[in-house]
Amino acid sequence: MSLAIILPLRNQNELTNLLRRLYDPSSPDYRHFLSVAQFTQQFGPTKQDYQAVVKFARSKGFRVTNTPANRLMVHMNGTVSQINKAFHVAMTTYRHPTENRIFYSPDREPSLDLSVPVTHIAGLNNFSLPRPKFKRAPANFRRNITGSGPSGAYLGSDMRAAYYGGTALTGSGQAVGLLEFDGYDMSDVTASFAGQRNSVHIQNVLLDGASAGSDGDDGEQVLDIVQAASMAPGMSQIRVYIAPGTSQIGVGDVDIFNDMATENIAKQLSCSWGWNPDDTAQLDPIFQEFAAQGQNLFVASGDAGAYTGSNSTDNSYPAESVFVVAVGGTDLTTNGTGGPWQSETAWLDSGGGPADDGFAIPSWQLGVANSSNQASTTIRNVPDVAAEANTDNFLCDQGSCTGDYGGTSFAAPRWAGFLALVNQQVVANGTSTLRFINPAIYSIGKGASYPDDFHDITSGSNGRYSAQPGYDLVTGWGSPNGTGLINALAP
Repeated sequence: MSLAIILPLRNQNELTNLLRRLYDPSSPDYRHFLSVAQFTQQFGPTKQDYQAVVKFARSKGFRVTNTPANRLMVHMNGTVSQINKAFHVAMTTYRHPTENRIFYSPDREPSLDLSVPVTHIAGLNNFSLPRPKFKRAPANFRRNITGSGPSGAYLGSDMRAAYYGGTALTGSGQAVGLLEFDGYDMSDVTASFAGQRNSVHIQNVLLDGASAGSDGDDGEQVLDIVQAASMAPGMSQIRVYIAPGTSQIGVGDVDIFNDMATENIAKQLSCSWGWNPDDTAQLDPIFQEFAAQGQNLFVASGDAGAYTGSNSTDNSYPAESVFVVAVGGTDLTTNGTGGPWQSETAWLDSGGGPADDGFAIPSWQLGVANSSNQASTTIRNVPDVAAEANTDNFLCDQGSCTGDYGGTSFAAPRWAGFLALVNQQVVANGTSTLRFINPAIYSIGKGASYPDDFHDITSGSNGRYSAQPGYDLVTGWGSPNGTGLINALAP
């Protein structure tokens, strides 16, 4: 079995204060982001603590397989017998209460004969599996006919025309990072451009013994690549971080996000998967490192409509985390084939609502959440923004190409690609790439320029919550309004 012992950050209060200063235009630390080495030195576990955990693992017979630069986790492989003995548990199999499968888990909470603080032992169960957030159209669905693809389906280039509409910015010099479970077939990527040319280099980053090729459904991986590349066709690269499709939650997801942080190459990151973790706080140290290093993670909010209060039903994590930009779904209409934005309504299946796992409301949502939009005044609300997600998008999956795919899976990588355009302009202006953008987005939403910067979606619902002027629990602040939003974020 593959496991990871996760250590806590140091100096949490200092990190919280630093993040506040990094995002405060009046602070001398504004946008002075940290390198991986600086973050590790100030907030990572000490070398002594980290080596103590490595020594513990090896003393129990585990093979230590990876020691990342930020010292947040010790990766190791071991047998069930070694796990039982080292953590004082008995690994057991159980029938899943809601899925037709068997899962494994320890019979009790693990304990360690170790004086060093540990926050979590990842990989001890496979109760939750990662689920992609895309879907096929229902049988009676009538496809939008204004797209450039076969039978009027939308291509990625249509999203660039609708949400950007210009040609000057292409994402030059920027990179997008994608979280994926299992690989993909390059032939599906090529075919999903429907005859259009892709000029973005695709670089696979294989983790935990993953293969670049697909051994099953590769629709999620393909659409993420195509949508990001189409929005920013001049990017230097797309980095596809791939863990095995059989990854346990707490190992594959942690490894990918931590690799994104310790590489610190892609400033725009996207995740179109959801799951139900053992500990909803275990990824917070990595997400805070993203913020300290000026990296933005966009996460699809889900395709099951309004949140129910049960993450096991909605797979709302990690979209509900305070440290990510949650992306909801809309139904877009363009003004002709390959034309500009014309109108937009809320997508019925757009995930949204107060966070299922009860994350505390972040400061930037205070004053925005109120009884009129049904948002919680104490719990983190989802989504923050939105983009086209209706089931009228063209995609090739395992050699089969159709125009009836949708989901917030499409919306998240589109936003990552859009931010690459913004960051290209930021860098051209002689400053560093943008920080975590949620505080800025909410400031824009409350400001006078909001109608020029966002498409405010005011009609439609996700079953429980309705779209309305300003912020709502279906589309957040809405979709990007081209150069208006770009210039607001990158004057």
